[in-house]
Amino acid sequence: MTEFIPQPQDVVVALDIGTTKVCCLAGRKNVHGKLEIVGIGKVESAGVLRGVVSNIEKTVGAIREAVEICERNARMKFRTVHVGIAGQHIKSLQHRGILTRESDHTEIANRDIDRLVNDMFKLVLPPGDKIIHVFPQEFTVDSEQGITDPVGMCGVRLEANFHIITGQITAVNNISRCIEKAGLKIADLTLEPIASADATLSEEEKQAGVALVDIGGGTTDITVFHEGIIRHTAVIPFGGNVITADIKEGCSVMQAQAEKLKVKFGSALAIEVYDNRIITIPGLKGRDHKEISEKNLARIIQARMEEVLDYVLWEIRRSGYERKLIGGIVLTGGGSLLVNTDKLTELHTGMSCRIGVPVEHLAHGYHESVSSPIFSTAIGLLLRGLQDLDTSKSVEEEPKATVLDENREPSNVSEEKGASWFDNVFKMTKEWFEAEPDMDFEQTKTKV
Repeated sequence: MTEFIPQPQDVVVALDIGTTKVCCLAGRKNVHGKLEIVGIGKVESAGVLRGVVSNIEKTVGAIREAVEICERNARMKFRTVHVGIAGQHIKSLQHRGILTRESDHTEIANRDIDRLVNDMFKLVLPPGDKIIHVFPQEFTVDSEQGITDPVGMCGVRLEANFHIITGQITAVNNISRCIEKAGLKIADLTLEPIASADATLSEEEKQAGVALVDIGGGTTDITVFHEGIIRHTAVIPFGGNVITADIKEGCSVMQAQAEKLKVKFGSALAIEVYDNRIITIPGLKGRDHKEISEKNLARIIQARMEEVLDYVLWEIRRSGYERKLIGGIVLTGGGSLLVNTDKLTELHTGMSCRIGVPVEHLAHGYHESVSSPIFSTAIGLLLRGLQDLDTSKSVEEEPKATVLDENREPSNVSEEKGASWFDNVFKMTKEWFEAEPDMDFEQTKTKV
């Protein structure tokens, strides 16, 4: 019998609850700072519709199965997981925050930015919505605009533009309930396109301007970056399942057969199909088989993919950065595996395109299956979890604050005793003069 050890502190577990699959990955950082995958679990999803939990019991069953497979691979017992969230209910908005500081002589610290961020969580939202993420964009310090990191600067008036992502409380609660019923705890909840961007985009692309399009089974997620900052996020309620449904209706075949046709023979660009082969599909019991032209199959797929790309292009235009995306479009997710999807995207949008594979942060010797765009979200969740782990460690190891003054030397601030440098010197001097007259120099020196 396999012996399971408890989840070590340096191991992070990610859970991607998608429309077509539930994926569980466990990983840690190696000595070189790269992500080392220690466990993989992937099963079909039955209780999720367009990124939102529609059946609690089926989703819980899929989560348990994926986690158990991952636990057997890693030989560990997991307690906490980092979870992704998506769905049509996800919305984004822009807001500006202002903080008036007490003095212009003190430096702006992280706590000032935290105050601004916490104020954003107090925004009045439509009934049933809650804030999931608050991302600072540019800062303004005393009318000085375009500052990306104001920490260390001096100023009284601190302003910032924020990109705020909201979602339905019921959708968040349903995910939380599924995780709890599976016997786990949520360490963090992250928007899936944000996680996918961490796994597939380089810092150069984010600076140059790029739109990440994650084509999943039930949704297509979009994230627009420019100058290294998240500018726009959106979730389109169309994905690979809609293409499968079109093939099912257009070719009059079963759902499972339509999915196989799409994966094995599908192409997103009909003009690229040179050999117009005939695909034979077995009929139902006692009925003749069906013959489908490969070119007609490609036409069905292309029509739906063009519709999805129309929505993508509309969201990019709505962001206001259509003409500023030097990096063009990066496709990821299971839908990007369709043949010629990148070519169709370039023709339809007029922007350069590539397929995003989440291997940049992986350690050498990773399993071949992990290098698929299907795992982009899960690997991104792992990266964010490890980043949070490093942040918490640095906070714990942070030394005590020191008080600096022009007329005295620095000293450690003790909250319990509250003793200052001057008080310590006064106490030592007092003990010196109160020493007994017959005490020799060596004894006094030792006492001091």
